[in-house]
Amino acid sequence: MVNNDITKESKIVITGGHGFLGHHVLNKLFEAGYQNIYRPRAEMYDLRRQNEIERMMERLDPDVVIHLAATVGGIGENKRRPADFLYDNAVMGLELMRASQEYDVEKFVQIGSACSYPKYGPMPIHEDDMWDGYPEETSAPYGIAKRVLLTYAQALRDQHGFNAVYLIPTNMYGPGDNFNPETSHVIPAVIEKLQTAIDNDEPVVTLWGTGNATRDFLYVEDCAEAVVKAMEAYDEPEPVNIATGRDVSIYDLAFIISDMMQYRGVIEFDSSKPDGQPQRRLDTQRAEKLLDFCAGTGIIAGLEKTIQWYRSQK
Repeated sequence: MVNNDITKESKIVITGGHGFLGHHVLNKLFEAGYQNIYRPRAEMYDLRRQNEIERMMERLDPDVVIHLAATVGGIGENKRRPADFLYDNAVMGLELMRASQEYDVEKFVQIGSACSYPKYGPMPIHEDDMWDGYPEETSAPYGIAKRVLLTYAQALRDQHGFNAVYLIPTNMYGPGDNFNPETSHVIPAVIEKLQTAIDNDEPVVTLWGTGNATRDFLYVEDCAEAVVKAMEAYDEPEPVNIATGRDVSIYDLAFIISDMMQYRGVIEFDSSKPDGQPQRRLDTQRAEKLLDFCAGTGIIAGLEKTIQWYRSQK
């Protein structure tokens, strides 16, 4: 075990700290009593550039780095920009971890992705299943980039004793999510489409895929809680799933949201569009045992909060 000397006075840098998950991690850190928190913006430091990262390290001198910055998007965006998704995510993580080790950062928390898991396999998906097949094709470049970062984190630990830990959240949603229809993930995309249909009195809403795919949806505040727990108390090389351990089909999800939003039209599915991974439900035993983490927000409560936040912003 690597010694973890984090205190409430430790200097914490959150990359992507102004983003969806980053905002909630910041709140959880403040609630826990941490005050020396820095959230450098992308325009301040390009994390794909070694010299920019070194400049950030020299200026901020962090004790902890929580790496949340990523190039992300839904299935459509993954299909449009596969090269960007692989390059940006791999290079940012590699350069940032390398610099963190060289600048004696005490703890590095790397966020992975359930997109790294094989397209097919037994359910629930255990962390040890990572290398049992190729990821689902539409998000494979992104998933492969995250696999590389897991391998590098473990290699730095083996070679240099660097305390890098790796978390694998499943599909997140919640207040502050990206509702841009061109780049959003499934829950904000469905909410946005239904609200547009309500506003414009549209009788039909069409969603991508067959509706048969399932996902394990994680409320963002629960994920933020797990990130802080891992920063404080987890110091091992094994990756840890952060999930609910329960999945719901996109078909059922669409009608749950439709009922909540009181949309009275017809929902159709365009089976010519990709579903993504056919089924996704993550094994949560390792998180329960090693992080004392169990996602506390059910899908109904989480969706209600998300829809309420979205409508308040409009």
